[in-house]
Amino acid sequence: MVVLEFAGALAAILAAAYLFTNAVEMLGGRMELGQGAVGSVLAAVGTALPETMIPIVAILGAALVGGDAEVAGEIGVGAILGAPFLLATLAMFVVGASAYGYRNRRQHGIEIRCREERADFPWCTVSARDVTVDEETIARDVLFFLIFFALAVAVGVVALPFAVKVGVAVLLVAAYAYYVRRALASGGALEEVPERLTLWRLASRPPTWAIIGQLVLALVLIVVGAQVFVEAVEISSEAIGLPAGLVALVLAPLATELPEKLNSLIWVRDGKDTLALGNITGAMVFQSTIPVIFGLLFTPWVLGPINLYSAALALISGTLVYVALRSKGPLHSGQLMIGGIFYLAFLVGAVFAVL
Repeated sequence: MVVLEFAGALAAILAAAYLFTNAVEMLGGRMELGQGAVGSVLAAVGTALPETMIPIVAILGAALVGGDAEVAGEIGVGAILGAPFLLATLAMFVVGASAYGYRNRRQHGIEIRCREERADFPWCTVSARDVTVDEETIARDVLFFLIFFALAVAVGVVALPFAVKVGVAVLLVAAYAYYVRRALASGGALEEVPERLTLWRLASRPPTWAIIGQLVLALVLIVVGAQVFVEAVEISSEAIGLPAGLVALVLAPLATELPEKLNSLIWVRDGKDTLALGNITGAMVFQSTIPVIFGLLFTPWVLGPINLYSAALALISGTLVYVALRSKGPLHSGQLMIGGIFYLAFLVGAVFAVL
């Protein structure tokens, strides 16, 4: 039964990711938004809903309906920190690995950004430089993440007065609002907007309501599929005796971050690297601000060693990506694949913590 839940949830998430990327690109083109707005705001927030719901439901459910507040807080904090950690490590690895895997069908091969002419990549000419990924958009996202995720983690190192936490929560809301304002005007115009809506079979041009309808359907599938997947993961983890906090920190984000990874894989395959990376980095900014507010206001928000370890790895991985984006040399898939090393390092640490 659990195996069927896994398979059904994965199928739903995969189908939803395909429908979502198609609809969000068409909606962004219809609204004349830039790549930064589509990738870093619309796509990022939409696909961040599953992992955002887990801590909110866990924390507020225990507070409003009743239940074990300590376990709920443990699950909530683990899910809040697990999402940005996985995005900054494993999701970056997926983008890099996808670029490498699709190198033969991508015009620019394993390169994410071209800086100079290279004999082994003839496409990288003077006229083609810097046309792959919008450096300013992605670097801005990563910098926002590094600053505010570090702030959120710092607040959790020691117990602080509630008034201080409220002040930090207000700051995070204001920071994300400012970020959205910047993102809506960034990234340049969308290129190669799809002409056909997947679920619109008529020959006529799909109306805006049909695009929004497909988008909503995709989001519903994402949320339902992720929730079913997480339930299956939790049932399995209980059977083998894993702690609830570790499940929330490792397995729950792994399931709920599937939409970002699948969306980015699709965009990398099509050579739309700004959308692929913006989908991840935009979600990193969202996850390091808005969900953290619920942890600050409704849990003790005192982070344990395994939580601090995951946060440190996320910040180191994010810093390396930021340095690579700001360097003068080309950005290639291998630099993003380094994130996988940090994810493996965390898994090793988690195993030792359990033992």
